[in-house]
Amino acid sequence: MSSGSGEFYLAIDQGGHASRAMVFDRAGAVIAAAFSPLATRYPQDGWVEHDAEALLASVRAAVNDALSAVDDSACIRAAGLATQRSSIVCWDRGTGEPLSPVISWQDRRNADWLRQQDLDPAALRDVTGLVVSPHYGASKLRWCLDHLVSVRCAREQNTLAAGPVASFVLSQLLEERPFVVDPANASRTLLWDHRSRDWSTSLLKQFGIPRSMLPDCVGNRYAYGHLPFGDGHIPLEICTGDQSAVPFAFGPPREDAAYVNIGTGAFIQRLIDHPPGSTHGLLVSVSWQHGTEATYALEGTVNGAGSALAAIGEELGVDPESAFGEPVGPAQPLFLNGIGGLGSPFWLPKFKSRFVGEGEPAARLRAVLESIAFLLQENLEPMAKLGGPLDALIMTGGLAAHDELCQTVADLSGLRVLRPTVREATARGLAWLIAGRPPDWHAAVQRFEPAPDTNIGRRFTRWREAMRSAGA
Repeated sequence: MSSGSGEFYLAIDQGGHASRAMVFDRAGAVIAAAFSPLATRYPQDGWVEHDAEALLASVRAAVNDALSAVDDSACIRAAGLATQRSSIVCWDRGTGEPLSPVISWQDRRNADWLRQQDLDPAALRDVTGLVVSPHYGASKLRWCLDHLVSVRCAREQNTLAAGPVASFVLSQLLEERPFVVDPANASRTLLWDHRSRDWSTSLLKQFGIPRSMLPDCVGNRYAYGHLPFGDGHIPLEICTGDQSAVPFAFGPPREDAAYVNIGTGAFIQRLIDHPPGSTHGLLVSVSWQHGTEATYALEGTVNGAGSALAAIGEELGVDPESAFGEPVGPAQPLFLNGIGGLGSPFWLPKFKSRFVGEGEPAARLRAVLESIAFLLQENLEPMAKLGGPLDALIMTGGLAAHDELCQTVADLSGLRVLRPTVREATARGLAWLIAGRPPDWHAAVQRFEPAPDTNIGRRFTRWREAMRSAGA
């Protein structure tokens, strides 16, 4: 139980495996935390979804448990929400009833439809900062309109609401039932213009998405509404994407650092003041917007991180943990990692994963681990070209707990890797924003200094040549 003194802030982090609710004080210390699991469904190959009612129940359970652990809930000054950015859902605006599953950011069910569209990738990148990909929301929203009778009926009756999962959670969680979306989540739909910070009329027309079904665009800091709890309520003032909150987890973001959040996938970000003219295969996203203030991010994605270790471990019949501690021999195989589709800077959703060379199961898993570091390096090099030299990488997330991965990334990149002892980067970054960016917000870090390792450099060169030969 907490002491009940001071000002506290509630951070709600809705993720793919669970919902988390954490209460922080103004110095960034955790006062209470709760976790509520969420099941994932895989109805077909390439389909990844959640039950929308179960997702809401998970959020409510986590929030209730976290707030119940605080002696005086009146000390909670404000709350915020972070969600997975490219996940979407459809619902009835009048009743709140879900009309579709929550279609996960990992889902690629409408990839074939998207491939057949006459889209101009350069023009789309200029408007949205993104590449053409089935991972983003537009093709998923189109799939719902084309394949779900309940969605079509609601559209005909003018009661259809649809958009990022954040909008759905806000509309169901808050007393005012707002129908709004923040820039970080809107920007992952392929329908949002990062220059006007609103929906793109031309892209809505091209994808056949009615403007009436989408939420209104507001800033990341906004009077979203009030979260009921007990006899009172808590104002919810911040909404953003899960990865967008990460660079703020340890106070003011560093200009000379890249932020790597690595779990099921890996997301690499470097904050910038304005979008560059060329992106070298990286994405450009809005990381924060309030009024006229906007912060952008160069962003890269490795789809197969923890998911690659799990998938190949299951295929080989070995524990994924055996990848760690496996010595690297001269005949070590290489792994060309297309698990979940090959992300930036290649953007090949159908890239076939394969091993180059033979090896025992543990050696193969070690090659999968190295492939994650290699894919990170493929993103870090253009980030340094576009934003100037990097001094450090700040690594968070479940896989960052492994010393060996952190050291491998440091040796390969030649950069110091800083691993904060606080693991929940999304919730902590969200809390810093909710609290108004207090200056005294720090966390202890472990340092991994780069060591000369010509072997990892040579293996990276071989891996890069093999990727090119495979069409990447």
